[in-house]
Amino acid sequence: MDTAVLDEQARRVRAFNRFYTQRIGVLQEGLLDSPFSLTEMRVLYELAHGEAVAASLLGAELGLDAGYLSRILRRFEQKGFISRERASDDARRSLITLTDEGRRTFAPYEARSQAQVTTMLEPLACEHREALVSAMDEISDLLAPPRAPAPWHLRAHQPGDIGWVIERHGLLYAEEYAFNANFEALVAEIGAKFLRDFDPSCERCWIAERGVERLGSIFLVRRSDEEAQLRLLLVDPAARGLGIGKALVDACVAFAREVGYTRIMLWTNAVLLAARHLYEAAGFVLVEEDWHDDFGAPQKGQTWVLQLHGDAR
Repeated sequence: MDTAVLDEQARRVRAFNRFYTQRIGVLQEGLLDSPFSLTEMRVLYELAHGEAVAASLLGAELGLDAGYLSRILRRFEQKGFISRERASDDARRSLITLTDEGRRTFAPYEARSQAQVTTMLEPLACEHREALVSAMDEISDLLAPPRAPAPWHLRAHQPGDIGWVIERHGLLYAEEYAFNANFEALVAEIGAKFLRDFDPSCERCWIAERGVERLGSIFLVRRSDEEAQLRLLLVDPAARGLGIGKALVDACVAFAREVGYTRIMLWTNAVLLAARHLYEAAGFVLVEEDWHDDFGAPQKGQTWVLQLHGDAR
């Protein structure tokens, strides 16, 4: 790391802090011409905009020393701004809420703060206001502590999913492997056939999803009473490393066993290293290789087979 560059960047951050704190008036003895300090106003704001909260959680949220926060809350309680009640799930823990008096006291300063910021933004052109607010959003995102990724799950396909599978395959394989339009056409043909001929008793499509965001896909389709084919395994780049690929392959294998297939085959290309590792880990064995140029450049196609050793369907 270049320490000289870092020092200069730190200087610029400090200069911005000095400018902005002066601009919004937080250096005044009483914030917004109130009898409250900046910290006291922040405590009032959190209580006004949240539900009943334990002092420990409030202190952690604001990054305040427990003793300092305790003194602030004691003063607020004496003035009738807050009340305390025992938590229903733990009698040892008390929850703090803002009283009606506290809300009446805070309300004019809330309105004054809104008006102050509106006055600061109003002279700016619309595009400059948006640029300023967007920059603030970006600062918040960059400096926020990292969050654990939201949980994902696998589900059966729904209307619109197959179109997404075709689109993502076409885009990603063009970007990452320079596959041409023939590959997207092949995926579209597979997707269309799946929708037309889908037999839920022995075929499945799984979609990996987080919230409303699709993260991956895989298909298991019938080739014969004994053999199924694994097709169109995909994990979006933003979701790689979360174990989704393994979960998709495992779902295919488990379903194939459940419905009585004796083996699963798949066809892939040697260049798809991550997928090949997943197949090997699941027990698939490479049985055939052949060169082709179906997708614009010479590729080594591979056929893999997993023997399930179950009874024939």
